[in-house]
Amino acid sequence: MKIFCIGWNYATHNTEMQSVTPCEPTIFMKPDTALLRENRPFYIPHFANEIEYEAEIVVRINRLGKNIDERFAARYYDAIAFGIDFTARDLQRRLRAQGEPWEISKAFDGSAAISSFVPLSQLDNPTAIDFSLTKNGQIVQHCNTQNMIFGINKIIAHISRFFFLKMGDLIYTGTPAGVGRVEIGDHLEGFIEGAKLLDCQIK
Repeated sequence: MKIFCIGWNYATHNTEMQSVTPCEPTIFMKPDTALLRENRPFYIPHFANEIEYEAEIVVRINRLGKNIDERFAARYYDAIAFGIDFTARDLQRRLRAQGEPWEISKAFDGSAAISSFVPLSQLDNPTAIDFSLTKNGQIVQHCNTQNMIFGINKIIAHISRFFFLKMGDLIYTGTPAGVGRVEIGDHLEGFIEGAKLLDCQIK
């Protein structure tokens, strides 16, 4: 199983991070040890002083595919989940400033929280998915997938140019504005179409 992540996919987030809009999807990856399932708590790692949350819609691939045409990409996923891409922002800033790869700031163990999956058949409109994240009961991120720079079908088609997609592969599709720091004792809750799917304590 592969875990793909898309960066810079919401204009509002790019603005808050003072980043330019990419011309094509920005891809990075996480190992399977990054997955944090079943509402397990997230433990702040000892090697970072600034961990931030990034709420995302996660797509699950359901068939084999390579060089997929965007017209047919909708056939290659059957469910979504709520995810959080935890980022060691202090490490990322330092590594980027040094011109070095920044995988360790994104791909460390437990950095990819994920909820249970929702079949696409249960969604009123799979092309316009509303999602939100609360921190200690207050909404900190709220957006709709219609606001993505690159839609899910385009993302799948793009990734499949470089990687053979397999059943069970996951795609974290990017985060909107509102990312922020987590501290020990914080409580994060993730919602899709108003239904709570993720519950994560920070320890």
